[in-house]
Amino acid sequence: MGQPIGIFDSGLGGLTVVRAIRDRLPAESIVYFGDTARVPYGTKSGEAVARFACEDCEFLCRYDPKFIVVACNTASAAALPALSRRFRLPILGVIEPGARAAEAVGDGRPIGILGTERTIASGAYRRAIERRLPGTRLVERACPLLVPLVEEGRGPGDPIVRAALAEYLQPMVEAGVGAVVLGCTHYPLLKDGFAEALGPGVRLVDSAEAVADEVAYLLTTYGLREPSGRGDLRLLVSDNPERFQAVGRWFLGDEMPPVTHVSPEDFFGGARPEGKGEEPA
Repeated sequence: MGQPIGIFDSGLGGLTVVRAIRDRLPAESIVYFGDTARVPYGTKSGEAVARFACEDCEFLCRYDPKFIVVACNTASAAALPALSRRFRLPILGVIEPGARAAEAVGDGRPIGILGTERTIASGAYRRAIERRLPGTRLVERACPLLVPLVEEGRGPGDPIVRAALAEYLQPMVEAGVGAVVLGCTHYPLLKDGFAEALGPGVRLVDSAEAVADEVAYLLTTYGLREPSGRGDLRLLVSDNPERFQAVGRWFLGDEMPPVTHVSPEDFFGGARPEGKGEEPA
């Protein structure tokens, strides 16, 4: 097998991106890091998220990836420019592909944007969508409860989840939105709940498939795409691999491989192969 694609998120949510890439690019090997010791990123300061994202990329560079996907909307909003300057290899976030997907389904009605507190405060989705659909009314809402609920393994039928969705989505129902951007990789696991709370006729924009298409295009452009076969999937987390293993089956089904715990000593103190990934200081 060739070099893997590196993917990171604050926890489980990035597995939606893993699944989309596995479906779109089955020959590619993937190394995924879930920073479950510090989840959620969405309630942290921008400075903390940027630092975490740099540390996550440094860790993934030990596996000599050919490409890194920031499968975290919060980190994409807070840290992507810094990551792109600091690391030599191609790095893709999830916000621009998500905005392009929103443009494709825009029908003149308002568009809702859901995300973590940090993602919404950054205005990243708002700016990206306004560039493509100027004049469109945007209704933004931070949903701080949803990531912890998904990380606990609560699904769309859970009474607490249903109550939270009803509260968060009410302004969008009142605004008559035509589409809602799921601006967090955890949210697609609650799609049925979103659809029920929003009612018929509202399109849900899941950026995971758009990210997979973008990765396919970029790997082809750079001449890095694996031609055939079935790539490996390796999952690593910074805390609680047992829960990640159990809840991760919700994301990956029967393909769920064993989950490896990375201790703080290994995460912060492990050696990185010389000359790979990071620009010299």
